[in-house]
Amino acid sequence: MIVEEIMKKKVHTLVPTDSIAAAIKLIDEEKIRHIPVVNESNQLVGIISDRDIRDAKPSILNENDPKAALENPISNIMKTEIITGHPLDFVEEISAIFYEHRISCLPIEKEGKLVGIVTETDLLHTLVQLTGAHQPGSQLEVKVLNRTGVLAEVVNIIKKYNVNISSVLVYPDKDLDFKVLVFRVQTMNPTGIITNLKEEGYTVMWPNIPGYQS
Repeated sequence: MIVEEIMKKKVHTLVPTDSIAAAIKLIDEEKIRHIPVVNESNQLVGIISDRDIRDAKPSILNENDPKAALENPISNIMKTEIITGHPLDFVEEISAIFYEHRISCLPIEKEGKLVGIVTETDLLHTLVQLTGAHQPGSQLEVKVLNRTGVLAEVVNIIKKYNVNISSVLVYPDKDLDFKVLVFRVQTMNPTGIITNLKEEGYTVMWPNIPGYQS
């Protein structure tokens, strides 16, 4: 899946000369946490977050006029070192960027122009869709040898029960000779599949309860 499929294309932006008060108003009205800052050519020049806004708000104990402080331009508080993505980037790749750089949003640029934004909420929603966790069904975790063709073998066992597979994930095991296959299957009672997998010598890590039903 590419970023273009999940990014928000309607992006609320400000320009560097807009006031901190304007940013506060936009965040409150649109219920957003990040505002890209662009120039007259829609080129990204900065970004501000609700955290930046909180830090910039004057304290009620401040003797100076708080309203005057909020009229300062957002260029005074915006971040200018910005990590960006491209619409054709893979979602998996930008997920790694979120994790490595501990960011919570990623502006998306194309040909030097801002065309979208992806937030951690967008990534979480996509993960739910990719795993099928929002659909009725059951989860199976099967520990298998790390060898060619083993995924197809397990899938063929599931196929015998005429059960659709919503998603498949592959995790490394602590023992590098093994890996863990995680299936989301569209059945509320995978007992027959579990029994068959065990009969074929596979280790079913979840569920591993006799007579299991979800």
